[in-house]
Amino acid sequence: MTQRLTASAIALLTVPPLLWACNAVIGRALVGLVPPMTLNVIRWTLALLILLPMGAVVLRAGSPMWTQWRRYALLGLLGVGCYNAFQYLALETSQPLNVTLVASSIPIWMLATGRLFYGQRITARQAGGVLLSILGVLVVMTRGDWHALASLRLVAGDFYVLIAALSWAFYSWELSKPVDDPAVRGHWPSFLVAQVLPGVLWSMGFAGAEWALDGGVTIHWSWPVAAAILFVSVGPAIVAFRCWGLGVERSGPAAASFFINLTPLFAALLSAAFLGEMPQPFHGLAFALIVAGIVVSSRR
Repeated sequence: MTQRLTASAIALLTVPPLLWACNAVIGRALVGLVPPMTLNVIRWTLALLILLPMGAVVLRAGSPMWTQWRRYALLGLLGVGCYNAFQYLALETSQPLNVTLVASSIPIWMLATGRLFYGQRITARQAGGVLLSILGVLVVMTRGDWHALASLRLVAGDFYVLIAALSWAFYSWELSKPVDDPAVRGHWPSFLVAQVLPGVLWSMGFAGAEWALDGGVTIHWSWPVAAAILFVSVGPAIVAFRCWGLGVERSGPAAASFFINLTPLFAALLSAAFLGEMPQPFHGLAFALIVAGIVVSSRR
């Protein structure tokens, strides 16, 4: 599997972090308005309804998807059922700084799971790229003040993000396996439907547990809440997953994983824009470190 990045792969892999940064900002804004597991199941149910007219062919009788249901059930569990659900859950109890720092460990888990479960070798360049990228994340989240790290306190949300990071690592490696289904190969809506359908079922199970534990769920509906849910159902879900799938296919999971560290940089810039603050020099330093990590890890 090649680790060389092309211009098209770079463009594809840059879109998901931007949309996921928007997802994090919106997810934080919806805390107290929509419960996290409920938000996840509503989001992906809407995404499935949007995808069905384009990818319903994969659900026909006799489709190979039904004979390969274990793979699609696993992809749905990892990418849809777990990843965002645990991120939304983390935002209820953990500070944004903690969440982003733990999530920035995804490239490490990508390399570790690739080595332990998928027979991938870890190179010195990849290890160096991990360090550079994480340094860039730290610069963003501490705003150039390293003393801010001393005030970090781990809470339950930090562990939820760790579960999300592990889920995404396994999801990306499973995603890189060849697709044997001719109805799905080369037709991305069908491939997404094959993942999202079981993912929605997993999400319903998690939401049901949430409802049972909380003794009922209340959603504070309003037009802004509805618009926010619609956005995360289309942008960070359908568009981001499509771009991520193409990017992983062209560059490989290990190289693609380093682009995830662009998410906190985009989140910082979006926060600055919403707060009316101008970008600071440390944003440029962080961007340089993160990009350097991507370049170093992907060079032959």
